Amino acid sequence: MPYPENKDFQELLEDLASALANKRPFAVYRKPNETRVKAVFQDSNALNLALSFDEEGFIFAPFDWQDNAILIQADKVATSSYEANSGPVGEVDELSEKGKQPFLKLVQKGVTQIKQGDLKKVVLSRKIDLEFHQSPLEVFQRLLENYAQAFCYLFHHPKVGTWCGASPETLVHIDNGELRTMSLAATLPYLEGVQPQWGSKEVEEQEMVSGYILKQLSEIAHGLEMETVKSSKAGNLWHLKSEISGKLQSSTTIKDVVKALHPTPAVCGIPTKEAKKFIQDHEGYPRTFYTGFLGELNLEETASTSLFVNLRCMEIEAGKASVFVGGGITSASDTEKEWTETQNKSKTLLNILQFVSH
Repeated sequence: MPYPENKDFQELLEDLASALANKRPFAVYRKPNETRVKAVFQDSNALNLALSFDEEGFIFAPFDWQDNAILIQADKVATSSYEANSGPVGEVDELSEKGKQPFLKLVQKGVTQIKQGDLKKVVLSRKIDLEFHQSPLEVFQRLLENYAQAFCYLFHHPKVGTWCGASPETLVHIDNGELRTMSLAATLPYLEGVQPQWGSKEVEEQEMVSGYILKQLSEIAHGLEMETVKSSKAGNLWHLKSEISGKLQSSTTIKDVVKALHPTPAVCGIPTKEAKKFIQDHEGYPRTFYTGFLGELNLEETASTSLFVNLRCMEIEAGKASVFVGGGITSASDTEKEWTETQNKSKTLLNILQFVSH
């Protein structure tokens, strides 16, 4: 691995702007609750894949991952410290109701399928397209300012596209055989000074996710422990979260762990195969990298790996930004409430886009 250069943040932004202009692949990111921003630059615009997960660089995998995870090779690595100082961007003026009826019908289809007994849970989503003409670097900087507890990133590859986001969910962190992950589910809006009141639907949804993760990991790890469920704030939302830890069996690889966990019930459903088929048959658009996973691969001196679920994300194209939002559907789901949940989730990025565009 190339020794990372330490840079002033402004200097790092200039390097990133140059890579964008010259159509060179890069990924820049900051892990939750850290002040260090790291950028991985690839010298050529070759499309590399992470096949063994022994590679070094930044990995960007789709929802339908089948050995097609993009790898930004670590030809150059730069770091910078960044302290947020400008405060929140403010709320979006008005949320559009466009796409509401098709989404309500989709949710109802999901509930019907669950009641027929094939599924226990399915995660259904929608895409919001907006006009957007600013630099993705401005969006990334605002994400850093506003979402200190999230994994904030900007990914660019001329043959893949430009994506950015602020994900609240760890897929897995592995360091010296020690594994950490989380069970994250259920959503309520954050209100200043008010503790969330969770209903049985949210509690059940979180328990489903926890049970699935523990079952999947039990075959490749030992000493598994799950902390008590807590309310966890992510931007303007609350979620239910349990931290899970354990020790990998000596023969277990990073790829084995990812295969066991992805896609999690928090982005797909239970049972996984049936939920994925329902999503692909009925959602009406290809998710591509939304609800995939991403993060650094073997970049730290200890060869640790930190991967995150690609949530609260958007794709930026010429003149357009596409924001992706979804929610977990169970037999107890109410279609109107599920719509409201996606509206609340959309604010994470819509607030940023409105601020940058004005």
